[in-house]
Amino acid sequence: MNPTTVEPSLAAKFLSAGTAACIADAFTFPLDTAKVRLQIQGEGSVATSGATTLKYRGLFGTMITMSKQEGPLSLYNGLNAGLQRQMCFASIRIGLYDNVKRFYIGLLDSDAGTASNIAVRILAGITTGCTAVACAQPTDVVKVRMQAQNRSLGQGRYTSTFNAYRTIVTEEGVKGLWKGIIPNMARNAIVNVAEIVCYDVIKESIINYQLMEDTVPCHFVSAVAAGFCTTVIASPVDVMKTRFMNSRQGQYKGAIDCTVKIFREGGGMAFYKGFVPNFYRFVSWNICMWITYEQLKRLMTHLRQKDS
Repeated sequence: MNPTTVEPSLAAKFLSAGTAACIADAFTFPLDTAKVRLQIQGEGSVATSGATTLKYRGLFGTMITMSKQEGPLSLYNGLNAGLQRQMCFASIRIGLYDNVKRFYIGLLDSDAGTASNIAVRILAGITTGCTAVACAQPTDVVKVRMQAQNRSLGQGRYTSTFNAYRTIVTEEGVKGLWKGIIPNMARNAIVNVAEIVCYDVIKESIINYQLMEDTVPCHFVSAVAAGFCTTVIASPVDVMKTRFMNSRQGQYKGAIDCTVKIFREGGGMAFYKGFVPNFYRFVSWNICMWITYEQLKRLMTHLRQKDS
């Protein structure tokens, strides 16, 4: 029997998704760090007609500047929190998606194979995305702040991941770890839908139209398309989420105030700061994650069959 015809257990999906996301994060983390630095660059300034001196320019320019000034390991600031986040976050938003999708299909008596079922998939993506944020928000806050700090210039607020958790709770209370949860839920609901639903629909279409078999090349093409869609759709809310999470207490009154100030600083294009590294990061992350996830699912399903 082909392993793909047997449904993996929920525990296998959780473990596969979390592990695959951690592997993808480890490979693409420098791109994410560069993206964060580009997104917070110019924060607090107001756009003027005069020229502005930018410290970071472009994806590779940012990575080179960071490596020279702070050392190569600065590109991995917050990796521990990032892996903690992925193990919790991805296992829920990706590992739970198929089950939630089937639940909604049964609840709404919908046909899983029709184009009209896109709405059900979107609903499933929003549900798992928001649920994952509710569980993983503290790790996301710490990850963003660790990536944003520049210790070489005396801007480092935290000495380690554990120190970051403790300092945030001490200075801002427990609610500090949940800072920006509403924009983060919005952002991750959008990302989840763009990422998972696009991958799900594109992969299914490729297989149904017999363009490719359900193998690595099919997963690769689907992942690239999902990464591109995610970057275009999610960049504005991603910039706002990064700024808000990294802000000091009282800097912004809320998510709306943060959005207004970003617009005042740089206009509409300010919401696409770090677009190129975001694109590289989303596409490379999706390729690593989906290919690894699909292979791990098959491996665990094969082991499950063998045991039975």
